[in-house]
Amino acid sequence: MAEQHWKELIPVDRYIVRSNGILQDYDRKVLTMLYQPLVGSVCFSLYMTLWSELEQDRLWGKESTHHYLMAMMQMNLRTIYEERLKLEGIGLLKTYVKQEEDSRLFVYELMPPLTPEQFFNDGVLNIYLYNRLGKSIFQKVKHYFSDRSLEEGGFQSVTRSFNDVFRSLHTSEMISNIGEEAQKDLRADPSFQYMSTSTKGHINIIDETFDFELFYAGLSESLVPKKAITTKVKNAIEKLAFLYGIDALQMKNIVLSSLDENDQIDIELLRKSARDFYQFEHGNELPHLVEQIQSAALRTMNEKVPQTQEEQLIRQLETISPKQLLIELSGGAEPAQSDLQIIEDVLFHQKLTPGVVNVLIYYVMLKADMKLSKAYVEKIASHWARKKIKTVKEAMELAKHEQKQYQNWTETKQAKRSTRKTAIRKEIVPDWLQGKKEEKKEKKEEAPAVVDFEEEKRKLEEELQQYRQRKQT
Repeated sequence: MAEQHWKELIPVDRYIVRSNGILQDYDRKVLTMLYQPLVGSVCFSLYMTLWSELEQDRLWGKESTHHYLMAMMQMNLRTIYEERLKLEGIGLLKTYVKQEEDSRLFVYELMPPLTPEQFFNDGVLNIYLYNRLGKSIFQKVKHYFSDRSLEEGGFQSVTRSFNDVFRSLHTSEMISNIGEEAQKDLRADPSFQYMSTSTKGHINIIDETFDFELFYAGLSESLVPKKAITTKVKNAIEKLAFLYGIDALQMKNIVLSSLDENDQIDIELLRKSARDFYQFEHGNELPHLVEQIQSAALRTMNEKVPQTQEEQLIRQLETISPKQLLIELSGGAEPAQSDLQIIEDVLFHQKLTPGVVNVLIYYVMLKADMKLSKAYVEKIASHWARKKIKTVKEAMELAKHEQKQYQNWTETKQAKRSTRKTAIRKEIVPDWLQGKKEEKKEKKEEAPAVVDFEEEKRKLEEELQQYRQRKQT
């Protein structure tokens, strides 16, 4: 079933909130102005609600049930579960669970946001925030979190060191014989931790599609020593590959251009080189998630000549960005900002690959009168994310297998609406969803709406065919 949140969470499951250190009042401003535009107001509200359960300057809250959380937020459990996943994905929450006989206890560990300096130098979050807010608002927010630095010119440091101020104690001046009770008092108790500021909640990008073996094979030891690829550099490479859609061979050249005079990789230079490469390829634009295409490692038609219409469609969806697909499906017109927002939210929060999102767009638009229904898109996307669907072919196969369930969702939604007379319409089903081609039977009494749908489908397929032909020329 698609709706499996009830397997992960039920109202009687208990939870307790803890913090990874003392959360500061300044963190509220960072969360509000830097994170809320990325995760949305509902997700932001969940974090703040969990935070409110902590007493001031304490690390642990009190145990509650999820039913309590549902009542406090006036929100159903499915939404709470989905918003919780967003917090986990962006690095603001760690979740732990313990099975206790017939019940479960969750620990929700709140992670503080990055500092403004860390956020604006993150290389991923700052880029997405720029695209969400636009240049003028982004600059205004950035200015809010910055101030003049100390101008060193003309100033000389006169700060004293520790040993300039304090004298060293000799052994004879110290207590040489500490009693057993005192030693016990001085030892740290492993069941407790000292209050401190907490570890910042970095986002964790694990790009399983980036081929590090191919990347290393392309590097010459004489040009780039293996020791130069530190853990920090490797993490930066993974982030940049995810953000800009850079493959292993392209990344090799970018890394070579980022070496300093000591044959070390300058991460700032690496980021700039990756950004320059992307902007050269895309006309000085910074990346939106909706402009990414399926990585080469996840394409199934790279080395294969399409033999069937379905294989042609697979290749098409593997080599086009979700934004470009929306443009092609609308006859060349720029897609509505609301449609782009739906798709970008799916890519950012559900972590679906661009090719899988293309299948989702193609499927939903045919099933929903050429419209992108936000609720319908997010429901299917959530299911595909839990199934860990990565390739276009996997998405198409799952859509075939689950199409009856997906249809039930739309029928349930329609049944909840106020009843009114509507024309009976025949549902459009792409050939790849039917398993085998069915013979078309002509019907004399066919509702006008059916003809309109068939015409839309024909136009859609023509647009895709024209796009394929333009790419080949």
